[in-house]
Amino acid sequence: MVAEAERELVQEQLEDLRSTCSAGGGLLLPGEEVVSYYPPEMQRRADEFGLAGTNVDGTRWQVGDCDVRIPLHSISKVFTYGLALEDNGLDETLRRVGVEPSGDPFNSITFDDVHHRPFNPMINAGALVAANLVKGATKEERVERLLERNRAYTGNPDLVVDEQVLEQQLVSNDRNLGLSYLMRSLGMLHGDIDDNLYVYLAACSITVTTPELSAMAATLANGGVNPLTGVRALDREHLRTVISVMSMCGMYDAAGEWAHDVGIPAKSGVSGGIMGVLPSYFGLGVYSPGLDRHGNSVRGVAVCRELSARFGLHMFADPSESRFGRVAQPQVSHG
Repeated sequence: MVAEAERELVQEQLEDLRSTCSAGGGLLLPGEEVVSYYPPEMQRRADEFGLAGTNVDGTRWQVGDCDVRIPLHSISKVFTYGLALEDNGLDETLRRVGVEPSGDPFNSITFDDVHHRPFNPMINAGALVAANLVKGATKEERVERLLERNRAYTGNPDLVVDEQVLEQQLVSNDRNLGLSYLMRSLGMLHGDIDDNLYVYLAACSITVTTPELSAMAATLANGGVNPLTGVRALDREHLRTVISVMSMCGMYDAAGEWAHDVGIPAKSGVSGGIMGVLPSYFGLGVYSPGLDRHGNSVRGVAVCRELSARFGLHMFADPSESRFGRVAQPQVSHG
């Protein structure tokens, strides 16, 4: 376990991060101020800001509004994709959905015409295909399998789909409905469209706290095993694929800029959550509802930029650059 002095140091650093980024400041790019809230009534909760971390040895930290439950929304795409890989294998999954950044907004109606598939599973088109690949005799069975898998990632056996959120999603779903019918007409989706949308949106409507989000990230960082429970949530053979796709495609149409500037594999959602994974070391969960023009949490982006720039946690940084406690300082052998 992390020594007490080191645990306290990381707690202080996280508290400082939250303070630095509380006004929407930090290392933001020009024009990345808050432009929207989803749903719009979240603006009245603009001051909510939670930050949590889980080390791969099970040590945990949390700062701020960490009891607020938020829908996973697009963050769920990571875990749906992981289950699709397990159910179908890499080759069949790649035949149906690619791993290339699209460069387009998450809800764009564009496809990889060369390979006749959506570009990647982190945009809506690809996530709908990933949901289509999850096995089950009924839509309820498929949702239950996704829910059980998300329970394994969080370590919370009581995790549920928020039925009110799901109902709202089902009502305002015209674009995904149109996208689904188009993909089925092109042979990219199979079966009942309404059932598949229900599965996809139910996964998006699972609610988590910021500490639970950090535990999900830490599970990915820990080789697919939840460091709090010891339960495997993702087969090791698919871990590299999931984290690679996150690193290239996880931050909507800002993914390339993110990989270059921040270098922390991450996935965002329009509820204001960001999940960051530092393989073998640490999982990060951030929640703040104000969104930038890409649909990413402004404060969440600021936190991750600070972790990369000030604390040296870019995945391609030299380990000696890390100044974040000792959590991200591996033992390097030069033998």
